[in-house]
Amino acid sequence: MSNFGGRPHGGHGTATIPVIPGERAIQCAHCNCVTRIRRADRIPLPVMGPLTAPFQRARGKKRAVLVGITYAGGMRRGCGELRGPINDVKCMRNLLCQRFGFPAECIIMLTDDQRDPFRLPTKDNIRMAMQWLVQGCSYGDSLVFHFSGIGAQVADDDGDEVDGYDEALCPMDAFQRGPILDDEINEAIVRPLVHGVRLHAVVDASYSATVLDLPFLCRVARNGYWQWEDQRPPSGAWKGTSGGQAVLFSGYSDGKSNFAVMPDAYGSVGAMTHSFVRAVECEPRGVTYGRLLTSMRTIMKCGGGGGYDDLQGPIGAPMQHHQVANFSGVQEPNLSSSEMFDIYRKPFVL
Repeated sequence: MSNFGGRPHGGHGTATIPVIPGERAIQCAHCNCVTRIRRADRIPLPVMGPLTAPFQRARGKKRAVLVGITYAGGMRRGCGELRGPINDVKCMRNLLCQRFGFPAECIIMLTDDQRDPFRLPTKDNIRMAMQWLVQGCSYGDSLVFHFSGIGAQVADDDGDEVDGYDEALCPMDAFQRGPILDDEINEAIVRPLVHGVRLHAVVDASYSATVLDLPFLCRVARNGYWQWEDQRPPSGAWKGTSGGQAVLFSGYSDGKSNFAVMPDAYGSVGAMTHSFVRAVECEPRGVTYGRLLTSMRTIMKCGGGGGYDDLQGPIGAPMQHHQVANFSGVQEPNLSSSEMFDIYRKPFVL
């Protein structure tokens, strides 16, 4: 990695971590901690240009980006690789194609078992895929973003987080390039959504409850009902769309609880992805968001922390008896959105 300067990391004496052009945060390879780069220390990066050839592909009205990262080779030092994310991507692809009619050629899958360098879930490829997903979106488009892997937190420095922390997703090269912060994700796939465009995101990672930086959060209250919370930034920064709608299915996680790794379970799937796919498969078409969330919550509590279940794998190749691995430590599903709506009446539609 080229040395473009560095930021001191207190946990390792006088050691510095190199700063990469265009990045807002860096991640330590020794302790996995994420450090925000001060604005004064950031190195500008030219605006991303046109999509490269590998991402200039079919662009139907229904399209999706699915990312699954096992971090084989050292991301999770001392903990082993995750065994569920690649199967999560296969299950999501099957669900989208078989139940919702997404054309296979309009789905980009980025997993770290790929031989094609443009299909590896590096930071640049994820950025390019997000750009492909929303570029030129128009009325009637249905877009899906799915991520299964590791999440992180970093202290907020611009006053746009209610809890004082930015959430982030870790690409396979996070140690070299740093994580992707929620600010950037919001800019990339939320703000470009024009009127009549729907984006649904499903994120199976720790610290992912508000990783799209959407202004409204819906989670179950003490009375057992789903309730909205206003998460608009104290700074007044706009985090909404350009007229479209964005919805995120994720989960509450403190990054510690119920964390599990299945080192030898070939058929593992993540608990968050499993609860979403199973709930959609079990509920009738036209199910409301509220009922879908309740079904996810039941599945997660009954079988999302290490049990077995049957999910569809690649198209035409069912994979039976998946081991549910709660590698993200998700304890409760929740939903965030660019706008509030009646959770018990609005039907879930992709």
